Amino acid sequence: TPDGDVTVFISDWYTKSHKQLRKDIQKGNDLGFPDGILINGFGPYQYDKELVQDAITYQIINVEPAKTYRFRVHNVGISTSLNFRIQNHNLLLVETEGSYTVQQIYPNMDIHVGQSYSFLVTMDQNASTDYFIVASPRFINSSKFSKAAGVAVLHYSNSQGPALGPLPDPGENDAYASMNQARSIRWNVSAGAARPNPQGSFKYGEITVTDVYVILNRSPELINGKWHTTLNGISYLPPSTPLKLAQQFNLPGLYKLDFPNRLLNRPAKVDTSLINATYKGFLEIIFQNNDTNVQNYHLDGYAFFVVGMDFGVWTESSRATYNKWDGVARCTTQVFPGAWTAILVSLDNAGIWNLRTENLDSWYLGQELYMSVVNPENDSNELQLPDNTIFCGVLSSFQNDQAQRFKFSGAPSISNASKTFLIALVTVVFRCFVLQPN
Repeated sequence: TPDGDVTVFISDWYTKSHKQLRKDIQKGNDLGFPDGILINGFGPYQYDKELVQDAITYQIINVEPAKTYRFRVHNVGISTSLNFRIQNHNLLLVETEGSYTVQQIYPNMDIHVGQSYSFLVTMDQNASTDYFIVASPRFINSSKFSKAAGVAVLHYSNSQGPALGPLPDPGENDAYASMNQARSIRWNVSAGAARPNPQGSFKYGEITVTDVYVILNRSPELINGKWHTTLNGISYLPPSTPLKLAQQFNLPGLYKLDFPNRLLNRPAKVDTSLINATYKGFLEIIFQNNDTNVQNYHLDGYAFFVVGMDFGVWTESSRATYNKWDGVARCTTQVFPGAWTAILVSLDNAGIWNLRTENLDSWYLGQELYMSVVNPENDSNELQLPDNTIFCGVLSSFQNDQAQRFKFSGAPSISNASKTFLIALVTVVFRCFVLQPN
C-alpha cells in the first residue's frame, strides 16, 4: 500500500479564449504552439530566469523521505502530447485507466491527451535539494519546448535547498520511440484486486470478431464552404433531439444507422451517422491516422484492448502482429501520424456510446461518432429516464420549467401517464407532418 496518493493534472495552455480558438480553427488555422504547460493549474517554477518570469505561482508537492507515493497523472489538455518525468526519480507504472499493468520502471512517460497513468514513486534521494517535476510537449523542436515546459517542485521534508540544474532529459523526441514505449505497456493478467478472478481470465484473444471497422481520419477539409474534420468521410452533425431520446421514443429520421465500416469512394459530407453495433458482439476497430498530428480516441461506456499499432497503412496481414494475450485494456488510445492502432471491444453494455477524438480542435470540427448497441431481448439493464430529464428538439414541448427539473420547487410535475400520452401524440404528429413527402 502506498504511503500517500498524489493527483497531477498536466495540460497545455493558451492565452486566447476558447471562443477565439474556435474562430481560428473555423478559418482553417491550426491551434499553433501552446503558450505554456500547466501542472495542477499552476504555471512553471522559475528554473531559468531567461525563460520564466518571476512571481509565477507554481505547484509544490511535499513528501517524506524513504516513503512511496502513488502519482496519478492525467493529461487534461486540449491537443498536446506531454512527456512527464521527475528529476532523479524512477516511475514504476502500475495502472492505466482502470487496468493494472505489468509493473515496469520508466524514466519518463509520454501521456497523450485524455490518458491517465498511475506510478509508484519512492523518495529514495538524499534530499540535498528539491527536485523538478516536469511536463513538456512532445514532437516539437527543442527551442520551443524549453519555452513551454511545465515545472513543479518535489519537496522532501528534509530538503536542504531549492531544485538545481537543467531540467531532466525527456529522452528521444520522436514518434518511433514513443510508439515503442506504448507497445511496452502490458496488461497484468494475474492481478485481480477486488475482482473475484484475475484480469487475464478474460481471454479476449480467443473470441471471434463479429464486425470490423477501419476508421480513417484526415486533416481538416472544406465541406460546403466550411472547415470540417471527418471519420470515414463523415463529419458528425449533432441532432437537435438527443440521440437516446430519439431512440427511446422511436422518432425516425433524426439519425441513420449507416456509418460505413471503411472509407467510401464519395465526397466528404456532414451527417448524423451511427455505427449499428451488435449487442454481445466483438468489435475490431482500426484507427488509421492520415493527419500530421497524434490523434487520441476515447470510447464511452467501455474499456477496449489495445492489440496493435504500427506505422504505415493497416492491411489484413497486420493482424499477425496483434497482441492476443496481454494488450492493456483502457478507454483512450493514441494513433500516431501516418500510423494505425487496432483495438478489440466486447459489446456487453447496451446504450448509445460516443467515440471521439480527445483533440478538441479536431473534435470541434466534427471528428466523432456514436455507436448504437441495442439489447434485442431486454433493455432492463439500462436505467429509466430520470424525472428531471431535459427534453429538447422534437420533444421540447414536454420540458418542465427550470425549477421543476432541478427540484428547486415542490410543485408537482407532469404525471408519467400524461407524459407518455403526450410523447405518443407528438411522435404521431412528427411522423405524419414532418416525415411525409410533399
